[in-house]
Order: sequence, then structure tokens, then C-alpha cells
Amino acid sequence: MSATAESRDRIERAFYLEQFADYLSLEAGHSRNTVENYTRDIRRMIRWLEGYGVERAERVEFSHLRDFVYRLKDLGLSTSSIRRQISAMRTYFRFLVGEGYLARDPTVKLDTPKSWRRIPEVLSLSEIEALLAAPSVDEPLGWRDRALLEIGYGAGLRVSELVGLRESDIWFDQALLRVMGKGNKERLVPIGRRALGAAALYGREIRPTLDKGSSQGRFFLNRRGRPLSRVGAWGIIKRLAKRAGIEKRVTPHTLRHTFATHLLERGADLRAVQEMLGHADLSTTQIYTHVDREYLRAIHQQYHPRA
Repeated sequence: MSATAESRDRIERAFYLEQFADYLSLEAGHSRNTVENYTRDIRRMIRWLEGYGVERAERVEFSHLRDFVYRLKDLGLSTSSIRRQISAMRTYFRFLVGEGYLARDPTVKLDTPKSWRRIPEVLSLSEIEALLAAPSVDEPLGWRDRALLEIGYGAGLRVSELVGLRESDIWFDQALLRVMGKGNKERLVPIGRRALGAAALYGREIRPTLDKGSSQGRFFLNRRGRPLSRVGAWGIIKRLAKRAGIEKRVTPHTLRHTFATHLLERGADLRAVQEMLGHADLSTTQIYTHVDREYLRAIHQQYHPRA
């Protein structure tokens, strides 16, 4: 037996792999195919752990398994493959605890893909700048479209909140928007000078030419003078994203996602972002910390010499 084979056999013994395979086949009654899949998944985990100096089952920590799952995501494994890997690990560590090899199960807090929140698509700073510059002010509705984009990105509104804004909801003197969110909950959202400038110009120069008495007081109107619909806002943003050369799928909600992500990337407090987004539960806002984490990990892998 070669030195490499001896080392591999020694490590597999330290991880009780043969006993685990016997348990799957003889006690749990799994098919041969399932046994092979589970042992292959555990071998993959063991090889990864070796690289971090973890050569015994007793030394495995939750942090090792969490980082291993992140690595599988980085490698592009499908959700179903990662789910099976986690299932194999849970079965494996439950077996070790049940047999007395381990005192505790390190997979207890491990998330599965089924419970992961989908990380939303966000635009980079250069992409958002290109999108905001896409409306042509020489076009009849160019300033309306620019105001729509600036407020959508500048305040992180839901599309229903964006098209639901009334003239009286924009407090130019205080740089605030009064927003009616889900469950008719009202909140105040700060708005930047660029968004206020675009809104002021549209409201002063363009909107009066559109309003024929059917506006219902809404701020954003379509070319017929009626309140802009959700579908109408979606179409505007999709058209302008294409003009800006953005290949990602861009929707009104993309602006909201980008708003939150850019704030957190620059150090904004999570609870402040929660308040601006109008989330009742902080856990809903925490999805954006995952976006930020993925961004930071990507930067680390790209630039750190030992990544």
C-alpha cells in the first residue's frame, strides 16, 4: 500500500467511515446506491477538512462545516447536490453521536438550501450610475423616468410604494418621503438631493402637462395623465436597463435590493436599513447581510494573495 493510500485509510478510520457505511447498509437499511452516495459525500467533506488540518471526527466544529457548505456554493454545485451533502453530514454526525464517538452534533445549526433566502440580484455602482443616466431629458417623459429611477434607488421603495406616492408625500423642504407601506403602515424615508432635484424638475415642468384631471393626486403619471401602474414602472425600468447595456434582469425591486446592499457595504447600521425599507422583522433585512458577505468574500478571493 502506498504512503498516500495508507494516509487516506488512516484518516477514514479516524472518521469511522467503515462503521458509518455498515450502519447505513445493515441498520438503516438503505440501498446500495444511497450508501455509495452518502459515503462519497462524507469522503468529500473529509478531504476538505484535511486541508484545514482536521484529521479526526472529534475535532470537527460547526464553523468547519459552515465554511465547507459555502465552498460548495462557490464551486457552483446545484441546490439539490448541496442539500444531499448536508443530509449526508447530518445522518453521519447523528450516527457518531448515537454510537458514542462524539458528545455533540456539529450540524445542529447548519442551514439547508431549502431554508436559504434567495440572495437578490443587485447592481454595482457603475451599473446603477449607467441606469440613472439612461433616461434622455430630451424625450418628453425623460425627467419622469429619471425621477422614477432616482427615487426607487434613492429611497429603496417597493414598486407599489413608488407608484403610490402622492404629490403631498414628497417633503422637499425636509428631504423626506412619506411612504405608505405594507399593512397601511406609514414611515418616513430620507431622500438625497439628486433624487429631490429630479423629482422637483419633473413635478414642476413635466407633471402639470400630463395631469388632465385623472391623476388621483399620484405623483408619477403615464403619458395619458393617469397614475403610473406597477406594470408601467416595470416596463420603464426594463427598457432603460437595456439602453444602459445592463445584462442582468432589472426590475423595480432590483433598485430596492441595490439601495439596501449599497448602504450596508458602506457600513450602514442594519436596524437603520430595516427602518428605511419598512421591514417589520429584522430577519427580513438580514438577507442583505448575506449579499454583503458574498461581496466581501468575492473581494477577498480576488485580491488577497493567499485566498
